[in-house]
Amino acid sequence: MIQAFGLTSNPRKDLPPAVDDVSFEACAGHVTALLGTPGSGRTTVLRLMLELQQGRGFTYFRGRPLHRIAHPSREVGVLLGDVPGHPARTVRGHLRMLCAAAGVPVRRADEVLETVGLVSLRDERLGTLSRGMDRRLGLACALLADPHTLVLDDPTADLSAREARWLHGTLRAHAAQGGTVLLTLSDPKEAARNADRVVTLERGRIVADQDVTEFARTRLRPRVAVRSPHAPRLAALLAKEARSARRSVEVVRESGNRLSVYGSTCADIGETAFRHGILVHQLADEVGDMGPGAGASTSEEPDAADAPGRSRAQGGGDTTGTDKAALRPVTGQPEPAAHATAAPDRDQQTAAAAALSSPTDSAAGADSAPRPPIADPRSLALTPLPPPISVRSAPSPLRPLRYELRRATGISTGFLTAGAVLVVSAVTAVLLARIGHTPQARLLAAWPRELPLPPAALGAGLLGALAFGDEFRHPALAADRGTVPRRLGLLTAKLLVAAVTALTLAFLTVGCDAEVLYLVYGRELTQVPADWPSLSASWMGLLVGCAWAGVLAAGIFRSTTAGLAAVVAVPVVVVPLVQKAWAGSSVRTAAGLPLRLRETLWLQWPFGGERYLSVLARVLVQPVGGALTLSVTALLCAYVLTTLRSRVR
Repeated sequence: MIQAFGLTSNPRKDLPPAVDDVSFEACAGHVTALLGTPGSGRTTVLRLMLELQQGRGFTYFRGRPLHRIAHPSREVGVLLGDVPGHPARTVRGHLRMLCAAAGVPVRRADEVLETVGLVSLRDERLGTLSRGMDRRLGLACALLADPHTLVLDDPTADLSAREARWLHGTLRAHAAQGGTVLLTLSDPKEAARNADRVVTLERGRIVADQDVTEFARTRLRPRVAVRSPHAPRLAALLAKEARSARRSVEVVRESGNRLSVYGSTCADIGETAFRHGILVHQLADEVGDMGPGAGASTSEEPDAADAPGRSRAQGGGDTTGTDKAALRPVTGQPEPAAHATAAPDRDQQTAAAAALSSPTDSAAGADSAPRPPIADPRSLALTPLPPPISVRSAPSPLRPLRYELRRATGISTGFLTAGAVLVVSAVTAVLLARIGHTPQARLLAAWPRELPLPPAALGAGLLGALAFGDEFRHPALAADRGTVPRRLGLLTAKLLVAAVTALTLAFLTVGCDAEVLYLVYGRELTQVPADWPSLSASWMGLLVGCAWAGVLAAGIFRSTTAGLAAVVAVPVVVVPLVQKAWAGSSVRTAAGLPLRLRETLWLQWPFGGERYLSVLARVLVQPVGGALTLSVTALLCAYVLTTLRSRVR
C-alpha cells in the first residue's frame, strides 16, 4: 500500500510549484492510475514519492518511507523513462548485473526474461532495442527483485495497442497476486479500461479521486461517430428531429465529413439517414472524453451523474475525444448547457455500454454492469509472474564485488582500452630503444622523460575513471535513487577491481614491452635490473595509485573526464608542489626506521620484512609516489565526506 501526504514541489523562481499538496492512497491488490495531461505534474509526483526531487511531504510504502527501507529495490520496482543502461551491454548481461546488485540469484534474470518475452533477444544490445522491447526490459528490471509495489511513469507511451494490452495484463496479474501498482496515464479511456482507481491531476492539484466506475460515469460519455459526404445536411436533420421530439441531442461538426452525435443511437441516426436518402460511410459507437477536470465539475450536477460509460471503447477504432473549443456544435435545443448534461434514455444506455465493452461482449449484447476489478483470466494466463524468491536477511559482502565484476566485464570498453595501452606501450618502447639514452627501467615501462606519466599509468587511470564516470552516464543502479548510490561497500568493490586491473595491466605492459624489445633488438635490452624489487613496487604502486585516483575523482565529480584529469594533475600540479615543499634543507631524516620500529614493537619481521619496508619507504619518498599518495588520500577523504553529507540529507 502506498500513502502519499502533502506532496509539494519546490517553486521555481516566480512560478507556482508544479505539484501542490497532493495526497492519495494506492491500495494493495489494485491498479491505481494518476491521470493528467502533459504538464499536470504526474512525473513530479512520482519523483517526490521516490525522493528523487526536492520538495515537501512524505510517502509511506507499506508503512515505511523509502529512505528507511534497507533494500528499496525489493520493496519498490521503478520504471521512469527508458531503461538506464550502457547501450553496448546485452539484455541478459544487464539483468545479471542488476541481480548481483540486488542480491538475488543470477537465475532470476532468465526467469524474468521468459516472463516478459525477451528470451529470443537476450543477446541483443540495449542500444538496438525498439520502444516496445525497451518497455519490456524496463518491466523486467522492475520485477527482478520481486517487489511488492510497482511505480511506472507513462509505461504505454509510444507503444502499439498489442504491446499496451500485454503490459496492462502483466500489471493486472501483479495486482491480482496482492501487489500494489501505481502508474501515470494521459488517456482517460485507457485509465477506465485498466485501472481500479483513478486520481485525476490538473495543474499540480488533485481534482478527483474516484473508483473506476464512478470515474467512467462522470468523466466519460457515449457518442456516435458518423462519416458522410453530406455531413452538414445530416447534422441539420438530426437537430430538427431532436427539436420536434423534444430530445436532448448534441451534434458536433468535426474536421472533414465527420460528426459526433451525443444523446442518440446508431439506430436512430441510421433511420434518419435512410429516410432522407443520405449516404453514410461510418456509423459506430464510441466514448467521448469530457475534458480535464470533468469528473470534479460534473459530480455536483445530478443530471451528469446519470451518464453511462464504464469500460472499453471499440466501435470507433483508434479515435479519441476532440477538443471542444475547436468544434462547432449544432444542437437540437436552444440551451447548449442542457445537451452536455442531459441523460440519455434506456436505449442509449444499452448502446453506450455495448460500445464501451470488449468486442466479444459487444457481439453478445452485454449490459452496462461495472467491470470487475480482476482482468480477464485469459490475459492472466498469458502473462505469468516470476516465482517468488527467498531473500537473505543479512547482505552478503561479496554482492558489490559481483556487481562490479559483471559491470566491468559486461562491455568491451575495458578490454579495448587495455589493448590500446599495450600497443602504444610496445611502440613507445621500440622508439625509445631506437633513440637510445633511456634507462633500462624506463625502457621496460615505455616512459619517456618528456611525458609526465607512461601510457600504462594513463590507461589505468582511465579504466578507474570509467568505473564511476561511465556508471553516472548510464546509471543502472539509479532507478529508485536518481543517481548512483554513494556507498562505501560499492566504493571498496570498485577500488579492489581497479587495483587488480591495474596490477594485471602493469604485468602485461612490462611483459609485452620486454617481448617486443627482444624480438626487435635481441636479449641485450631485456636484462632484469639489479634493484628490480623496488622498481617493481614503484611500478605497481604507480598504476594502482593512478587507478584509484581515477575511481575516486570520477565518484566525486561524477565524470570520466574529471577522473582522468585528476590522474594527469598528479605529476603536472601536485608533484612540483611536493618537490618545492621537500626542496628545503632537512635537519633530520628517517633513516633506520624499520630497525627502530622492530625495537619499539618487540617484533621480529618475518621473511626479511625490513627490506620490504625499506622498499615501501623509498617508494613513498619519491616525488611521484608521495604526490600520488597525498592525492589519493585527499580524494578518499572527499568521497567519504560527500557520502556522509548525502546520508545526512
